[in-house]
Order: sequence, then structure tokens, then C-alpha cells
Amino acid sequence: MTASPIPTADRSVLRALRKSGDLSRDGRGRVAFMPPILRYGFRPFFFLAALYAGVVIPAWLWMYFSGHTLSGPFDGIHWHAHEMLFGYLQAVLAGFVLTAIPNWTGCLPLSGWPLAGLVSLWIAGRISSATAPNPIVALVIDIAFPTALAFAVWREVVAGRNWKNAPVAAMITIFGIANALDHLANLGLVQHGVGVRVALAAIMMMLALIGGRIVPSFTRNWLARNGGTHLPASFGMLDKAALAVTAAAAASWVAFPATGASGMILVLAGILLAVRLARWQGQRTAREPIVLILHVGYAWLGVALLLLGGSVFIDALPESAALHALTAGAIGTMTLAVMTRASLGHTGRAIVADHFVIAAYVSVTAGAILRVAAPLTGNWYAHVLACGGALWCAAFLLFAIRYAPILWGRRLGA
Repeated sequence: MTASPIPTADRSVLRALRKSGDLSRDGRGRVAFMPPILRYGFRPFFFLAALYAGVVIPAWLWMYFSGHTLSGPFDGIHWHAHEMLFGYLQAVLAGFVLTAIPNWTGCLPLSGWPLAGLVSLWIAGRISSATAPNPIVALVIDIAFPTALAFAVWREVVAGRNWKNAPVAAMITIFGIANALDHLANLGLVQHGVGVRVALAAIMMMLALIGGRIVPSFTRNWLARNGGTHLPASFGMLDKAALAVTAAAAASWVAFPATGASGMILVLAGILLAVRLARWQGQRTAREPIVLILHVGYAWLGVALLLLGGSVFIDALPESAALHALTAGAIGTMTLAVMTRASLGHTGRAIVADHFVIAAYVSVTAGAILRVAAPLTGNWYAHVLACGGALWCAAFLLFAIRYAPILWGRRLGA
């Protein structure tokens, strides 16, 4: 049996390895004596993020219905928002960027003890946000992780002169600043909600920017392999306009969240993102759920901006519905899509959705729909809220169960 070839994405890592003379690493730049879970950033962070999503939502629902709260600096609803953004989502972002960096720069991946240290900082932040009685202590502990992550990303971008991905590093930095702002609200130094809005604005841009790269790219590759003749449209003026208006909408929403001007820009951004998505041939990917789900996630982003803008003008449309279209819908769906795909690809497996994964896709979509609809259901609100939350977190528990052997095990062919 012949050895499996090293993928093109790993050849730059191999060149860096040979140049550095680091004999403690294997041919793909992973620390050889460490368990597989610590050999690439996506492994621990995707697994922990999924587990955390599956735990935090039931904990929040219990607090909501029982009236209990935690001993930390955040009350129930603020803890829920903080942890879904700066706990769950920040872990997914870390897994994504730490895995993408070697492909961007040709440098060795962060692995072994440094990766374990970064994971420990994330865990410490989760514990402090839930239990630290002193808000200053919680602030200091929790911002250690995003600070270290931003430093690692910027170091690689600058060292590799990979300025194309500087916007991603900037968004990671802004996300960390938003985390600090959310803690400062507990000290009375900023208003509650400012940090959350800054974080959501940053993730709007990351989804629009990175999603605008991967959705048409993966769709084009799949269609080409399957003999498709109608391929996604190439990046052009419409795409530039959509990104520019989305950036303006995000900034306007942070600075002037309830004004008519912000509402109009948000609606325009949602329309442009929807038109952009329509040019990517998503309707032709129905036979491959692991590609189709990327289109569903990007569609949620357009819907979220439309609803967020519409909530400024329509009293019957609550802002909470729009926010959950962005969080449970766009963020939840797109992160699950990326985690399922990247985990398979980076462990040498076929990028195909099995029944477990398809069930997770259906569950996260149904959960998001119910969560968005809940404020509009009157006396059924509590029931719809609970069902939506249960379905949404079930999707991530399914991921954790199905992908545990993949993330904790060796790469196929290694």
C-alpha cells in the first residue's frame, strides 16, 4: 500500500518544517508526541464549542423558566448572550483561524502545549464569566483568551505579509474588544448591549466576507466535479457593493441602532446579500447537503439584516426576532456547516454528510426558525421558545457525538 500524498495545503507547512529543523513534528507540522486532539486548532475548539452550545442553551432555559441565576457578574439574559458570542462563537472562530493560518502563511500550525494553553484560557474565561463574584476578576480572566488569539493571528499575518487576510485579523481583534466592552458594562462604564452589538457587527462582516469566499468556491468545485454547467458568478461589482453596504449597515447599527437611516441601510444590505446569494447556484446543490447548508446559512444572514432593518419601521416585528435570525440562524447554521466540513477535510475523510450530520442540519434550521418565530406566537411563546432551544442545541450535541472519534482520533492515512 502506498502512502497517502500530502495535500497541497500541507506542502507549505512541510517546507517550513524542513527549514526550521523541528524534529518533534511530523510531516504536516503537528507535534508528534501529542494526542491528535492537540495537533490542530480546529480539533479542540470545534469539539468544545459544540459541547458548550449543547449545555449553555438548556442552562439558560432553566434560568429563564425558574428565575435562578449564576453567581458571576452577568445576570441570566446577559450571561446567555455573552456566552453564546464570547464562549461558543469565539471558540469556533479560534478553531477556524488557527487552522486557516498555515494555509495563509505557510507557517507551522499552533499545536501541542501552546494550543493546550490557549484552550485553557478559553475554559478559564467560561468559568470566570459564570462564577467570579468580582467583575474585574472576570474581565481580566475572560479577555486573556481573545487577546492571545488576536496576537497569534496578527503575528502570522504580519510575519507572512499576508495582508489579504488582515480584515479577518481585524475582525478577531474587534471581537475581543467587544468582549471587554461587555464586561465593562458590569462595571457601569458602558451601556449593556454595546459589546454585544459590536460583536454582532463584526460577525456580520466576517460572515459576509468569509462566507462570500467559501460558499461560491465550494459550490463551484462540487458542481464542476458533477458535470454542472451553470457555475456561481465570479466576484464582481455587485459583491463589492454588498460588502460595502453591509459594512456601513453594521457600523450604523452599532452607533445608531434604532434610527431610520440605520434601518434603511440594513434593509438594503439584506437585499444585496440575497441577490448575491441567488447568483451562486445554490438550488443546484440539493443533492449534497454539506454544500446546500452553506447557502442556507448565508440566506439567514440576508434575512437577519432585512428583519433587523424592518424592526425599526414595523412595531409588530420585535428586534429579538431579528437578532435570533442572526445568531441562531446565520451564526448557528454557518458555524455548524463549517465545522462539519472542515473537520472531515482536515482529517482526510470524504466531505460528505451522513445521516447524523443531515439530522444536525435539519435540527439547527428548525430550531432557528422556531426561535425567530417565538416572539410572534403570543401565549405559545414559552412552548415555542423551549422547543426551538431544544432543537438548536440538539444539533450541536449530535455534532459532538458524531465527530468525537474524528476530532480525537488520528487523521486517515497519517
